[in-house]
Amino acid sequence: QVQLVESGGGLVQAGGSLRLSCAGSGSIRSFNTMGWYRQAPGEQRGFVADIDRAGSAMYADSVKGRFTISRDNDKNTVYLQMNSLSPEDTAVYYCNADLIQWGGNENYWGQGTQVTVSS
Repeated sequence: QVQLVESGGGLVQAGGSLRLSCAGSGSIRSFNTMGWYRQAPGEQRGFVADIDRAGSAMYADSVKGRFTISRDNDKNTVYLQMNSLSPEDTAVYYCNADLIQWGGNENYWGQGTQVTVSS
């Protein structure tokens, strides 16, 4: 069984920074694309950023220039460095990963980590 465990969320003042981590564990052959999504109260979950195995990254327009996604393939871990945070970034952040398993491709979500930005 595969698990994705996020960490690094918390409360920060506007203009501050946080670094989220998401570590995969279990029977894993290979991670393909890994990414981050977020869901604010009363809103649908939305795309934040993702990164493929080669390191090519994509970002939502709202976070470009402020957030940086990276990964460590040896540790099955993806990171999200968030700078210049604003209250509009307040949300539960979810890790998502596409896995290339022995039986085919699978997709997993983490349990989410709360990020709260105070003004």
